Amino acid sequence: MQVIYVDSLFCLSLLTDYLLCLTAGRLCGLVLRRGRYLAAAVLGAAYSVAVFLPPLVFLSLPAGRLGCGLCMGMVAFGRERQPLRCTGVLLAVAAAFGGALWAVTLAGGGMGAYPAALSLPALLLSFGLCYALLSLLLRARRLLTERRRVAVRVSLLGREAGFLALEDTGNALSDPVTGRHVLVASPRALRPLLRENAALFAQLPPVELLEALGTVPELAGRFRLLPYSNLSGSGLLPVFRPDRLLLDGRETEELLVAVSPNAAGEGFEAIL
Repeated sequence: MQVIYVDSLFCLSLLTDYLLCLTAGRLCGLVLRRGRYLAAAVLGAAYSVAVFLPPLVFLSLPAGRLGCGLCMGMVAFGRERQPLRCTGVLLAVAAAFGGALWAVTLAGGGMGAYPAALSLPALLLSFGLCYALLSLLLRARRLLTERRRVAVRVSLLGREAGFLALEDTGNALSDPVTGRHVLVASPRALRPLLRENAALFAQLPPVELLEALGTVPELAGRFRLLPYSNLSGSGLLPVFRPDRLLLDGRETEELLVAVSPNAAGEGFEAIL
């Protein structure tokens, strides 16, 4: 008869699920929300214990496992712009880690049973292998990103902001009236220009935002809304024409600047 210690199982599952959420967040390039990841890990750890309770054994069925994974994803990434995509990455990372854990268990002479596979040495070794591979992938991604980053300086109302933009060949956003290409920057990058008004861009929907900016004398009439569409949907972006804009030290008059909280990522604060 196999004996399962609930406290050990819960703690190991808690650590595993937290690291899975953290890994998925890093892969998606998100601002890491560790509190939400911990809450999702608590849910996953409770599930790992529940499946061994006789009244709840039905939760071990594939539908139950998938349901738990989706719930964990919503808890961890529900506030992100693309929660389903992030949840899909979480499930993929979990599957990859499960394969690594199975392989480590078999290599150690085990049969891959669930409790044995969750032994601490196997867990740490599996995560070490997965993290090493992830680090290589992130490093390669960072090197590619560094080659494609552009130094931007934007002037407006006598103020200036400097930041890095990721040159994205898939960014086809342009103004349908003037035909100018649009640089999309985060409110944080433009804070030196917008000052305390930068917070409004993350708090208000586009129409209400434009109305609020109209009450600020120095910004009234400087912004308008530009329609956009991408794979995740469509909407409106606030956009303005800068007084001056330089890309890697070269001045250009062919760009407008849009503001979006989703334009920042690892090592850049705008998308060109």
